[in-house]
Amino acid sequence: MDKAMIRLRMSTADAHYAGNLVDGARMLALFGDVATELLIRHDGDEGLFVAYDNVEFLAPVYAGDYIEATGEIVQVGNSSRKMEFVAKKVIAPNPEAGVTAADLLVEPVIVCKASGTCVVPKDRQRGVK
Repeated sequence: MDKAMIRLRMSTADAHYAGNLVDGARMLALFGDVATELLIRHDGDEGLFVAYDNVEFLAPVYAGDYIEATGEIVQVGNSSRKMEFVAKKVIAPNPEAGVTAADLLVEPVIVCKASGTCVVPKDRQRGVK
């Protein structure tokens, strides 16, 4: 099935709580962007996100972390597209080593998993795939 990935650094603007903790909703926004790319690749249209059926927040995300969000279409209906998502922390700041130091994580940390359904109305499907 189709897969997509984005990677970006969480900034201090993403931090919502004390200690530069990033709001979990930011991961869902990333999944929304991944879903949009998947729909464009599959159907030639951005479609609409209908619902998440499962969301698990598994580890904290902080300003300065690099997050890799991936998703894939796991089931295709007439207009529905079932998707699964994973967000992993791949780089983390290391303030003990210096104010600008960061570490590439040998083992990425899964911070969030989710699954949900998007739809692309039949009249907007262009069968790009």
